[in-house]
Amino acid sequence: MLFMMIVKASKNSEGANLPNKELMEAMDHYNDQLIEAGVRVMAKGLHPTSEGMRFCFQKPGKKPVITYGPFMEPEDQIAGFFLIDVKSKEEAIAWAKKAPDPQGFGEGQIELRQVY
Repeated sequence: MLFMMIVKASKNSEGANLPNKELMEAMDHYNDQLIEAGVRVMAKGLHPTSEGMRFCFQKPGKKPVITYGPFMEPEDQIAGFFLIDVKSKEEAIAWAKKAPDPQGFGEGQIELRQVY
């Protein structure tokens, strides 16, 4: 079963502030655990929304309207993700619980969603 652990953005990540050394080491350790367990498919961080674009398909058959970032409400944005392949939803939940605070400073949120 594929699950995506979606790392929500924060004011810190949207400010393009890189994590401190301790958080980077904790994330590296967590990634190593995922790899050693054979469940990690992919894990990536994303650039802040100030470097992104949105394509809104407002009318069928017409070209999309493009809006350039940054986009508001950092907690509604995505800063990165882990894609894991596990045997059950319970296993996915267990892995999500083991993750370090992905933003540090008590700002981190991970949303867990199963992939179709």
